[in-house]
Amino acid sequence: MGDLKHPSGSPWRNFYGRRHGKTLRKGQIEHLENTLPALAVPEVEWEDNPERSPVDLAALFGDERPVWLEIGFGGGEHLLHMAQTYPDVGIIGCEPFVNGVAMLLPRIVEEGVENARIHMGDARDLLDVLPEASLDKAFLLYPDPWPKARHQRRRFVIEENLVPLAQALKPGAEFRVATDIADYVRQTLEVITAMEQFEWLAEGPDDWRRPWGDWTRTRYEAKALREGRTPHYLTFRRV
Repeated sequence: MGDLKHPSGSPWRNFYGRRHGKTLRKGQIEHLENTLPALAVPEVEWEDNPERSPVDLAALFGDERPVWLEIGFGGGEHLLHMAQTYPDVGIIGCEPFVNGVAMLLPRIVEEGVENARIHMGDARDLLDVLPEASLDKAFLLYPDPWPKARHQRRRFVIEENLVPLAQALKPGAEFRVATDIADYVRQTLEVITAMEQFEWLAEGPDDWRRPWGDWTRTRYEAKALREGRTPHYLTFRRV
């Protein structure tokens, strides 16, 4: 039997987690309707690109600049900070939670940020259409921990997600993972260090206890610290 297909033609791909939260304000709805279309990555959804043709990143950003990817940007604090810190880099943020996207869009407009693009959906769908060896850096920051043992397959750090990420990363590209969940650290290291596509760059304990030099604290990290959990910062390189 072949792979099960969605009526749109795409394979069934389970999504776990919330898509919507609190009722959006009028201004946020207006940004979703008017701002998001200008920033959205085109032809990611299966119905728009059933052949899964690669996205033209030069056309997306207007030039051949380096491109970074943030998988699940939450409220967007880190994405906005990095876009402002590195204006010559193009940053794509994936976030399926509508409220997170609605929170970020007004700030992009208010701050005059021009080098950020958004995919309001599943990062796995975007990885399907990113050209091979097109990313210079990727971030997975405070992802949903799925703490129950039976739910650990829902975590992003499984091989079936990391293989297409590795394909999209250039040789030498950096992949950063931040989490306050010790078991998420365990699974991340267990899976990634077994993959020939990555190497872990840590040489001593400070390398995973100390944040990166251009790091900015997110709301999720602030919550972790308030609740007594320890952040971990893991850095991998695409071989």
